[in-house]
Amino acid sequence: MTSSDWDPDLYGRFADVRLRPALDLLARVGGALPEGDIVDLGCGSGPVGPALARRFPDRRRVGVDSSHAMLAKAEGTGAYDALTAADIAGWTPERPVALIYSNAALQWLGDHDTLIPALAKKLTSGGTLAVQMPRQNRAPSHRIWTDLVQEHFPGRAAQAARPETADPVEYHRRLSPLGRFDLWETEYFQTLPAAPEGHPVRHFTSATFARPILDRLDEGERVMIEKLYDEAMRAAYPPAADGTVLFPFRRLFFTLDIA
Repeated sequence: MTSSDWDPDLYGRFADVRLRPALDLLARVGGALPEGDIVDLGCGSGPVGPALARRFPDRRRVGVDSSHAMLAKAEGTGAYDALTAADIAGWTPERPVALIYSNAALQWLGDHDTLIPALAKKLTSGGTLAVQMPRQNRAPSHRIWTDLVQEHFPGRAAQAARPETADPVEYHRRLSPLGRFDLWETEYFQTLPAAPEGHPVRHFTSATFARPILDRLDEGERVMIEKLYDEAMRAAYPPAADGTVLFPFRRLFFTLDIA
């Protein structure tokens, strides 16, 4: 049982659903940015790269991610001038940047009270930090993965890294003194396509939230948990007659403009 790298193909199976909040975040970034690079922090396979290229065609665009598999996919988009393999918690630019854009990445890192103000300090005067993070851990789609593994294999789930997003008031408390701060939350009602086997929500979550939990199991244990999870998802998110599923998903957004 070892930690696996991200699977770009599995993650990209729901590319259209995952891209919508990323574009919603980008739409809230102001146009009057100062001089400096555009950084896609936790760029993954680069799904937002083309949109960043269209929005900022004359800027140097840098993608940063810890997954070599994801970066290889991002390179294929042709949207970045540079791609950097780095732990995004410790990433430091060569010089202050105009925009740090981070979509669905920072929830994997702890100590947001320290991390996010530190990111703000990497911006040039007038720069923007734009962040989106899932806030779904209490929903059945996420909670049941942890509950099932804890029930059948006590301690395993606790050993796995889990994404965490603080309550919105905590981000407001810590970040609003640093500049112009805008905070909002959106619940997306996503229609997931029918899956050839298993519940669509399992396929959606196993590429992200459940990945480190499933890494703690051997193949037989994983098959058992996935079967139990599918049964629980059929009750929580009943499929329509055509096999599609309406899947509510909550996400937290904020932008911080530094004076």
